[in-house]
Amino acid sequence: MTPRLGEKYGIEVEIISKPREAYRSEEYARLGLPVAPAIMIGEEVIVQGKDIDEEELEAAVRRHPASGQEEKKGCGVLSGE
Repeated sequence: MTPRLGEKYGIEVEIISKPREAYRSEEYARLGLPVAPAIMIGEEVIVQGKDIDEEELEAAVRRHPASGQEEKKGCGVLSGE
C-alpha cells in the first residue's frame, strides 16, 4: 500500500525491515526513531506500534504534499520480522 501511495503522490518511500531485536537495541534507541511497526512522513511519526488503514495513511500523505516542492518529503515504514 505505501509504495503505491508514494507513486500516486510523488514521494519517496523507504521500507526498513529488521529483526524485532534490532529495534529493541540501545544502538537503535540512540537514533531517535520510533519502535516498529511505524510509519513516518518526513520527521513526523504518523503511527507507531499499531496498524493504520489505507484511508488514514492517504490523508496523512496528502497533508504532506511533495510534488511541486523543492525538497521532497519521504515516507518511511519500519517493520519487524
